[in-house]
Amino acid sequence: MTPNTPPTAAVGNTPVLWIDGYWAKLEGFNFGGIKDRAALHMVERARARGDLRPGRAVVESTSGTLGLGLALAGVHYRHPVHVVTDPGMEPLVARMLAAHGARVHVVDEPSPVGGWQQARVDRVAELMARLPGSWCPNQYHNPDNPAAYAALAAELAEQVGEFDVLVCAVGTGGHSAGLARALRGRHGMRDLELVGVDSVASTVFGLAAGPRLMRGLGSSIHPGNVDHAAFDEIHWVGPAEAVRSARRLAQRRFATGGWSVGAVALVAGWLARRGRPAGTRIVAVFPDGPQRYFDTVFNDEFCAAHGLLDGAVPQVPVRVAGPGPEVTGWAWTDGARRAAAAGGLLARGGAE
Repeated sequence: MTPNTPPTAAVGNTPVLWIDGYWAKLEGFNFGGIKDRAALHMVERARARGDLRPGRAVVESTSGTLGLGLALAGVHYRHPVHVVTDPGMEPLVARMLAAHGARVHVVDEPSPVGGWQQARVDRVAELMARLPGSWCPNQYHNPDNPAAYAALAAELAEQVGEFDVLVCAVGTGGHSAGLARALRGRHGMRDLELVGVDSVASTVFGLAAGPRLMRGLGSSIHPGNVDHAAFDEIHWVGPAEAVRSARRLAQRRFATGGWSVGAVALVAGWLARRGRPAGTRIVAVFPDGPQRYFDTVFNDEFCAAHGLLDGAVPQVPVRVAGPGPEVTGWAWTDGARRAAAAGGLLARGGAE
């Protein structure tokens, strides 16, 4: 580092930590979390192609994490940034976005089809019509999103060496798709298993869309970057399970995070306990840290109001044949890759 080193140089090279039988990649050590990588890469590629001209606005829909990465890119490349979100964005994130110079636009009500996410996408289109020369990263469908994670794949290969199972939260599908492609392209890792962790009431792997308390994983629309055929196993996790997992991590391991981290840790810990061949190595990606969740995941009043601390939660997932109305808490099924190898296809996962 030198006195002229830009802040973007601090993104990446995040540590790994051994937790309960698996390696956790701690992406919360980036300024805004894992999506700093995607935000910077998408902006850099758009500038290189001429899609984003100097000084023009960047406009995007986000629940928060990508917005922080885009704010970083805006400061570095001198682009005004407009973030479109909904009332579920944590106040801390909204205030930090404003502090970094981004304009935050909050939609008033969900769309009848596609919920809050579709309402945000619609507002993005409205803003772009009013901002000449503006550019939208379109994180849900932009192939530069998964491509951004080649560096993360290289870091994992250097830090952990060859491993057998990768556990990722799935929202836009960017880091799961990008990591799986890059790692399976390496010698010795062609048979890497990819385990996707989704939210209940999410359409990503075929459930009916519904209200979701959790932020950062799951979707009410169908992101084109989700590589359905790449997954060997799919888990759906509910908010009470994710909260208790994140809090347990905080108490036992100190390293923790929000909804996505709690859900991923829950699944990775179970995979490590499950009967697997000796020497099986598991890596879980923790997308962010705990800071933005002080008023939700780590707030007793919030959790009590939503019934997240009442009663027992399962320690083992229910196995299901596929997505269906019975999936209201932690459940799992074979992904399209494993099903295809067995001669069949997961109903939705193998169709796209």
